[in-house]
Amino acid sequence: MELRGKVVLVTGGGTGVGRATSLKLAAEGARVVINYNRSEKEAFEVVNEITLLGGKAFAYRANVAIEKEVNDLVSHIVTSFGTVDALVNNASVTAQIAMDDLDAVTDEVWDSLFSVNVKGMFQCVKAVVPYMKKQQSGVIVNMGSVAGMTGIGSSIPYAATKSAIHTMTRSLAIALAPYIRVNSISPGAVDTRWWSGNEEKMYQLAGNLPLKRISTPNDIADAILFQLIHESVTGQVFTIDNGQTL
Repeated sequence: MELRGKVVLVTGGGTGVGRATSLKLAAEGARVVINYNRSEKEAFEVVNEITLLGGKAFAYRANVAIEKEVNDLVSHIVTSFGTVDALVNNASVTAQIAMDDLDAVTDEVWDSLFSVNVKGMFQCVKAVVPYMKKQQSGVIVNMGSVAGMTGIGSSIPYAATKSAIHTMTRSLAIALAPYIRVNSISPGAVDTRWWSGNEEKMYQLAGNLPLKRISTPNDIADAILFQLIHESVTGQVFTIDNGQTL
């Protein structure tokens, strides 16, 4: 997909990987919609940065776990830009819980993580698909994690949600072919604010990395753009982890 002029929704677009992706999309000429829930200041900072560079973007608050808010978000995008060409399903939440602390994994933790990380992503997909089907083209990238492959991560529920995302990606790629491609990125450790104050745990989980580095948000954003652009790639989960899972 040629990105210039395309309308791309990035959920969780104000910080970390979402921010890096939004800026790279704008640099390629895409019109970027930056969804946020709590990071209002950061989201509008990204919009301002894009605008100063001559790009087109706006920020919109919506909790992806609430279907009405997702539908309102997409309706506003279509009113403003006419359609949605691509979705970067980046919004996620986590809980820092030791893997062996089963008692700390409450119903509230399960519900909150699955509501955003799995159900929220699906609701975003469901909202944009009618417009993609109408124009017979579209691309979706879902943010997974190596935790969904190894079972090791910030918590058991987090790992479970990411595994679900990988499977959902493959199911959607089959269900929405041939006009809509669906892929996933599965990052290892990434240097974002998620790990602020927990850097020691991040390095512990990453283990002995063959490439001796931690990924940056820009590394992951580059992989996202690759999946958006290349027409032959669908149903794939790209592992970007500096060799963590070898």
